Amino acid sequence: MQIDDAITRQITDEFYWLHRHPELSYAEVETTARLRAALTRAGVRVLDVPLQTGLVAEIGMGKAPIVGLRADIDALPVTEQTGLDYASERPGVMHACGHDFHMTSVLGAALYLKKHEAELGGTVRIVFQPAEEAPGGARDVLATGALADVQALFGLHSSPLFPVGTVGVSAGAVTASVDKFTLHFQGKGTHAAHPERGVDPIVMASSFVLTAQSIISRNINPAHRDLVSITRFTSGNTWNVIPETAELEGTVRCLDNADRAHIEQRLRDLAAGQAASFGGSVTVDWVAGPPATDNTPAWSDCAREVAEAQGLTVVPAPASLAGEDFAYYQTKLPGCFVLVGTGASPANHNPAFRVDPAALGPTAAYLAALAQRAIAQLARS
Repeated sequence: MQIDDAITRQITDEFYWLHRHPELSYAEVETTARLRAALTRAGVRVLDVPLQTGLVAEIGMGKAPIVGLRADIDALPVTEQTGLDYASERPGVMHACGHDFHMTSVLGAALYLKKHEAELGGTVRIVFQPAEEAPGGARDVLATGALADVQALFGLHSSPLFPVGTVGVSAGAVTASVDKFTLHFQGKGTHAAHPERGVDPIVMASSFVLTAQSIISRNINPAHRDLVSITRFTSGNTWNVIPETAELEGTVRCLDNADRAHIEQRLRDLAAGQAASFGGSVTVDWVAGPPATDNTPAWSDCAREVAEAQGLTVVPAPASLAGEDFAYYQTKLPGCFVLVGTGASPANHNPAFRVDPAALGPTAAYLAALAQRAIAQLARS
């Protein structure tokens, strides 16, 4: 299957426009309007779904089998440094993670599928999801009920690790769970010349920073990929006073949900133990983000087979400790999240990140073929 030249030109123009006009999470007003207009012109039904930004559309008769294609639509608070002639026109905001590519690839698939709607044999639900970077937009889409009858859902992410024409597919986890924690250590302030009269929160917090690294090295299977990173340490405001408090902030990333729960408990226990051993106390604020992705083996096989049939090079998707809120869908729905090669580039979230537009046509064709194949596979089951 190939996307015709007219659709390729259209989605390339849309890609340039979207890259020039990035919008942050939950503020994707113009982006949503642009996508709605493109779908409406093509005769694609946009469903009445209670989302402030983002939208859900449908191709087919609304009957089973029903599969979904999802793209995220928000940008990042990054100042672009690509030098592209279609660079962001909004200072401090950039599509530095490829969501403009995701949108236009899925749009291209939708336009192709609409042209071949009579042959579809089922329904494709198109999800343009807000606020992946927040994260949490996936939960908002799920809360609308718009995917309640979807039987398989597919998503994609641009990858600067692969050349155009390569797709990364693996079963199981390809991105990690993402949790944030803040630790508030409470001591007792005193003059720096008389530490015995106080309780030093800097010492207890420093001891915790070192001890926390033992969670990964001594409490987790060495073959697993998890991490604990302390990313902020704040305490005191002058040179001759031992302060009252110290605050640490960091993240836990896991590819295994059992490890995720174990690491949280060990971190809480170690923080409490370190604080108590120095005569202080600690409170822990834990913010759970998305879980690890969990690609269904059967749908991963399907995604791989379709890519090969499309003439794409298929490689295993390298597991990453970055997060992806597509994982929220996978707690409810089977499916597969694939990596699509978009050419060599600095990493995602880098101000010099760029996508090769040559990947748009092949990716749109791949997603359309994947939706068709999934419908046919479900119809036979």
